[in-house]
Amino acid sequence: MKARRSVSSTRVALVSFLLVAAAALAAPATCAAQPQQPQASATPDAPQAKAAPSPQPAAAGGVDGPVVPGPQVFAPDNDRPVIVHTDLITLTVTVTDTYGRFVTGLGKQAFTVFDDKTQQEISFFSDEDAPVSLGIIFDVSGSMGGDKIQRAREALAKFIDTSHTRDEYFLIGFNNRPQLLLDRTRDSDALMQKLTFVQTKGQTALYDACYLGVERVTRGTHQKRAVLLISDGQDNSSRYTLSELRRLLKETDVIIYAIGIVSGGYGDALDTTGRAILEELAGLSGGKAFFPSTGAEMNDMFERIALELRTQYSIGYRPSNFANDGKWHKIKVKVQPPRGFPRLFVRGREGYYATATPR
Repeated sequence: MKARRSVSSTRVALVSFLLVAAAALAAPATCAAQPQQPQASATPDAPQAKAAPSPQPAAAGGVDGPVVPGPQVFAPDNDRPVIVHTDLITLTVTVTDTYGRFVTGLGKQAFTVFDDKTQQEISFFSDEDAPVSLGIIFDVSGSMGGDKIQRAREALAKFIDTSHTRDEYFLIGFNNRPQLLLDRTRDSDALMQKLTFVQTKGQTALYDACYLGVERVTRGTHQKRAVLLISDGQDNSSRYTLSELRRLLKETDVIIYAIGIVSGGYGDALDTTGRAILEELAGLSGGKAFFPSTGAEMNDMFERIALELRTQYSIGYRPSNFANDGKWHKIKVKVQPPRGFPRLFVRGREGYYATATPR
């Protein structure tokens, strides 16, 4: 009996040992299979639950986490911002009747634009009373002595009273060299105070002052940009030449309005030269030059400029034959008056250089 029990005990022990060994061998396989379980939920129709984030090495460029597809502004191989170029040509035009009165209320269909004699399709049109970024360039040289500068100050105050309340101003005074007196302000009182105690002296760097004024205004907030130039037109101290200033005006859409403070009449050779220069600069930009002979005329002309800036039309088009070749292209804008209206006149810039503008 003892021998049989011993054999039975041995068999039970052997079976137990085999069961334990089998369990030990099966355990690693089960553990290895467990990390694959989340893949079972990755079906096209089933929403995926967000797994707890796990530490991952930073990708090239220092960005952690997955890469999100989309437009890339900065790349490892090119860390400069992407610049989009546009061939949109924008014009600001003034329409007057035979009596010089401003004509408002015209629609897009009344205008026709020709680019090198080829008619273009107008893609943008507005007759909104929009604010303007305005550079006021004030001549404080010795040639502006006497009552010239006082008359100009008084007229400028009238101009500001007629202007748009949201206009922004850049004030530049110049004699031997130009100086930025106020940079981008809507405070008209501060602007007038700057001119209260200015003393006239020195020579006249007219071209340098215009160059600085145009450059500053192009950085302005508003799309419409203009320069109000108050001077007798004499230049004897500039580093820039008249040719360089002409080129800058052709490259920008800044309009120049000139108020010529002259002695009156054409007997003075300096006055005659000054008139010609101011008329050329204004005409080249699509603006106009005025030469008042009395204080009352000066007030009227300043107010007229302020009113013109508020009654202009904005026109935009993309040339059908645009080539980014830097060549000069001549623009002609025609207006068809409504029935019953007299002949109308359009004034704007004469052309543009074909260079895609960065935006």
